[in-house]
Amino acid sequence: MQESFQGLIDRIPELTALYGIRIVLALVVFFIGKWLAMSISRVFARGLSFRGVDPAVTNFFQQISYYGLLIVVVVAALGQLGVQTASFVAVIGAAGLAIGLALQGSLSNFAAGVLLILFRPFRAGNYIEAAGTAGVVKEISIFSTTLLTPDNRTITVPNGSILSGNIVNASLQAERRIDLEIGVSYNCDVELVTRELLTLAQADERVLKDRPIEVGITALANSSVNFALRPWVRSADFGPVRFALLENIKKRFDELGITTPFPQMDINVRSMPKAGE
Repeated sequence: MQESFQGLIDRIPELTALYGIRIVLALVVFFIGKWLAMSISRVFARGLSFRGVDPAVTNFFQQISYYGLLIVVVVAALGQLGVQTASFVAVIGAAGLAIGLALQGSLSNFAAGVLLILFRPFRAGNYIEAAGTAGVVKEISIFSTTLLTPDNRTITVPNGSILSGNIVNASLQAERRIDLEIGVSYNCDVELVTRELLTLAQADERVLKDRPIEVGITALANSSVNFALRPWVRSADFGPVRFALLENIKKRFDELGITTPFPQMDINVRSMPKAGE
C-alpha cells in the first residue's frame, strides 16, 4: 500500500505535465475558437449588410452562426482534455431532447423567429400591431421581437405570440386611408356638411390628390347623422393629417353653426290612476 502511494507521488510531476498541457491546449482552443466564432459571425453579418439585407435579419443570422460555431469550439476543447466527443455528443443529444421537452415554449419561439425571418411580414423600422401591443420594430432576435412604442417604452414580445395571432403592418404600404366618422345633428344641412368636409380634406396639401376622397352618410343614429370622411395620405403623414382634419372640422363647424349633438333620450311621463279611481 505504501509502495503504491509512493508510486503515485512519484508520478505527480508526470501527470501534472500531461494533464497540464491538455488543460492549457483546451483553454487555448476554447478562447481562440470563441474569438474566431465571433469574428466569423461579424464578417458574415457585414456581408449581409453589404448586400442590403434587413438589419433585423442580419442580427438574427449573426446570433445563429455565432452560437453554432461556439458549440463546435466547446466540443473541440473537450476533445483536447481527452473526453470522448462521440459519447459526449450522444449525451448532449439526450440532454437536448430532455431540455427540448422542458422548454417547448422557448423552442416554439425559436421556430417562430425563423419563420418571421423567412416570410418577413415586417422589418426593422415598421410600425406593427401584434400580440395585443403596437410599436416600431427595433430588433428581431432568436426568441423575441423588440418594439418601441410611440411613448418611448420598450416592449419585448415572444415570437410565438406574434406568429400565433394577426399581424397588422402599418408601414408596409406607401399610402393609407384615413377613416373619420363625424356626427352632426338632424337639423343640419346634409349638402352643406358634405361640401365642407370635402373642402377641408382638399385644402390639406398632404392629402393625395390622385386618390378619391369619399364623403357620405354612414348611419342615421339615435341622436345624430353620421358622416364618413375618407382621404388618402402617405403612411408617414397618417397621424398628423388625422389630427389636423379633426381640429379643422371642429373649428369650421363652429363657424357655420353645425352642431354635434350629445346622446339624448325622449322620456314620456304618464300619470298613473290613483287607487279606487
